[in-house]
Amino acid sequence: MEKTEKFEFLEHTADAYIAAYGATMEAAMGNAALAMFEVMTDAHKISPTEKDTVEVEAEDEYALLYCWLEALLVKFELQGMVFSKFEVQSIEETTEGFKLRADVYGEKFDPQKHPQKVGVKAVTYHQMEFIKEIEKVTLMFILDI
Repeated sequence: MEKTEKFEFLEHTADAYIAAYGATMEAAMGNAALAMFEVMTDAHKISPTEKDTVEVEAEDEYALLYCWLEALLVKFELQGMVFSKFEVQSIEETTEGFKLRADVYGEKFDPQKHPQKVGVKAVTYHQMEFIKEIEKVTLMFILDI
């Protein structure tokens, strides 16, 4: 299992089970996104040359993680973009739930430059768990591959 200080891949029979870490919820959300792109390709080979902004809203933090990763997956599917740098600017609690705003950096997917690993079909709520400790947040989630 691959492990970094930002995320690790956990044992799972059929899907990608990930634990993403951060000192804050914003950092953990960014590392969750990085882990998702690492499932698809070698994220170190993605040049952060193009900037985009992502904003998502959801009724709770679990749905926020789901919507955040899904929005990035949609950018990959529809625009062919892969990302390697994530700056989550804010996570705000609103009257309707939560809102996340982030700047993401990457480039167009190029099969010559970006080795294809496995395709991510969907983000799931299955076994999604948040562990909030002092100065450490862990987000655990499964990607359907």
